Amino acid sequence: MEKPATEKRASNHIICKIRRLLIYADDVVHVLVAVALLLSALFMLLFTATNFAEINVSSILLVINDVLFVLIIMELLWTVIRYLKRQEFSLKPFLAIGIISSLRRILMLEAQMSMKEHAEYFQLWELGISTTIVFVLVLAYYFITKVDKEKETGKGA
Repeated sequence: MEKPATEKRASNHIICKIRRLLIYADDVVHVLVAVALLLSALFMLLFTATNFAEINVSSILLVINDVLFVLIIMELLWTVIRYLKRQEFSLKPFLAIGIISSLRRILMLEAQMSMKEHAEYFQLWELGISTTIVFVLVLAYYFITKVDKEKETGKGA
């Protein structure tokens, strides 16, 4: 037995209202996340400025580390902004975050190893793994960019 047409329309109308409400709530949460990311980046930059109180190798390395962390936060922010603008999802920002994170770790490992007389085996392994990760992520970024360009030229033809 089927529902009458008016009952179906009322049910669809309620579902549409609930869907709009959920989309609105999703947008509100994403805006709050974007604001939190932006504030985090700003506070991190302020915190980083304290490393200039005493200029030495260690403080400079901390500044570089912190600034790279701010770049990671900003890449995440742009991903949220792209979502709010309803733009197409892209893996590129996440690959960039991975590359920056790995480079950040490589720089810190190199700094730690340079301050010691000899490097520990686990640090050398970690350095090798981080370098491999950067290489793989750069290759992935290259191939995704190549595929995107092929899609664009395919659309234009």
